Amino acid sequence: MTTTRVTLVAPALGRDLREARFAGDGPLDPAARAAATAAGAELPDAPHWFCSPTGRCRDTARALRAAAGPRPVAEPPALTGLDVGRWRGRTLGEVSADDPAGLTAWLADPAATPHGGESLHALRARVGTWLDALTDEGGRVLVVAEPDVVRAALAHALDLPGPSFWRLDVAPLTSVDLSGRSGRWNVRPGRPLG
Repeated sequence: MTTTRVTLVAPALGRDLREARFAGDGPLDPAARAAATAAGAELPDAPHWFCSPTGRCRDTARALRAAAGPRPVAEPPALTGLDVGRWRGRTLGEVSADDPAGLTAWLADPAATPHGGESLHALRARVGTWLDALTDEGGRVLVVAEPDVVRAALAHALDLPGPSFWRLDVAPLTSVDLSGRSGRWNVRPGRPLG
């Protein structure tokens, strides 16, 4: 039985992450891009690379690969960030001012969808199904994913209760390592890269 080793990397910092903008996908800061390029040398050699289908994850993967050499990067739909419906592009402060009851419900109930998009339960199920399918292959995998996708993967791997999603901090350009086989995952907590 082979072990699958997954390194999850959150994208480098950009304006939208700094502003806590829902599903914002602005460019990386130049300093963050340089840090990601330098951090690539710290990553384990992985023959399989994946990323969330967002510009900042693609840019981070490109910068990380500069040290690792060219690698194809797949963008499976399962790694798409949470669909936040009508909150897309708005900051946490804006949503808090305009829809405080909706935001409170969303933060308290992982099944809530006050924004008209996807629930946290649905995100976790989608990411967890993708993650578990990786154990069929074995080997080493590198994934550059949106912070909410990393949280969902960790919550799934550790079988945490739904509200625990919010207790997992995922800093920009931080990696978390998972190892799994036989339907069980172990987690090595995050470390900053670069």
